[in-house]
Amino acid sequence: MTYDFDRIIERRGTNSEKWDCGPQLKGRDDLLPLWVADMDFALPDEVLDDMRTAVNHGVFGYGFAGAAYYESVLAWYSDRFDWTVERSWLTQTPGVVFALGIALQAFTNPGDAVLIQQPVYYPFAQLIESNGCKLVDSPLVYEQGRYRIDFDDFEKKITSSRVKAFILCSPHNPVGRVWTHDELDRIGRICRAHDVLVISDEIHADFTYPGYRHHVFPTVDPSFAERCVVCTAPSKTFNIAGLQIANIVIPNEELRTRYRKALERIGYFGASPLSLETCRSCYTHGGPWLDELKDYLAENLRFLRNFLSERMPEIALVEPQGTYLAWLDCSGLSLDDARLEELMVDDAHVWLDSGSMFGPRSGQFECVNIACPRATLERALEQIESAVGKVRAQRAANRKR
Repeated sequence: MTYDFDRIIERRGTNSEKWDCGPQLKGRDDLLPLWVADMDFALPDEVLDDMRTAVNHGVFGYGFAGAAYYESVLAWYSDRFDWTVERSWLTQTPGVVFALGIALQAFTNPGDAVLIQQPVYYPFAQLIESNGCKLVDSPLVYEQGRYRIDFDDFEKKITSSRVKAFILCSPHNPVGRVWTHDELDRIGRICRAHDVLVISDEIHADFTYPGYRHHVFPTVDPSFAERCVVCTAPSKTFNIAGLQIANIVIPNEELRTRYRKALERIGYFGASPLSLETCRSCYTHGGPWLDELKDYLAENLRFLRNFLSERMPEIALVEPQGTYLAWLDCSGLSLDDARLEELMVDDAHVWLDSGSMFGPRSGQFECVNIACPRATLERALEQIESAVGKVRAQRAANRKR
């Protein structure tokens, strides 16, 4: 490999949410964090060199996205997803969660129903409720270790609740589904039939495993482009969330105008020069780095899969098709939800995302971020294995009494 993804970088004391906020969020600082979708890898030197040049320039006034910026973004969409995007369709925001909130403010009113598919990225529910909308859940169906959409329930919820907008998570966080062309086509047709706006969060689009392909929602059927907002960003792909840059694609002019008016109302007028330059550089030079990273993540996934099957069969991997998150079914441990969380935090000393964060029926799951050096992943798994071993030993001792 050209790039060293095994290198462990000390991140404590660097204003890192992932590594530094344990005392505030967990009341302790001894946890090994594999929770939030934040990778522990450095950017490639080609990008760092461009960033250093920008910093050494020494002037940090207001930003403006120029021709080179748009060329890099549009080329990435075209080369990676066969998606032709016009420059005028793009609007920059500080991030995808911010962009989702603006979409709700632009296209819904308090009391409107907004549909999601839990278990799903937990800010979706928070944004819906904080904007005064009604949360409608059409839960994904978990069967035989895999998640699917219940399309009958999906359409029934849309009609019975008069749903105004649907937030699609594609690829899906946390269950790792990469939706097929047929699934997206069916979603789009139902939403089109009932005049539901699709707000598609595609921040994990660059991460699919071999054998799976991400389909950008409006490419599935040209008519879908007229009723959708596509949220993209380099932040997951290159781990630059702290630079706060996202590209929101809205092909429909009327929707785009409303969206930009909502941005104006909250006083946001553009990204910083450093954010714009870093995004441009990532999309211009970062392709080879990303390709090697995806190979490394596939090996991390293989390591996780084998570790669980050979040493902790009580925990089942829900096989991901995309993202760098792994959704673990821990029901085989036969612990209640609270005890499962206690096992991970107090016994194993690891910080994962508890499944209960993603929806009311997911307390027996844990979400682990595998975008870290393999030694870090191995250490976390060994700590969990040790905690599980104590549970086994206690149960064995109880059986002998």
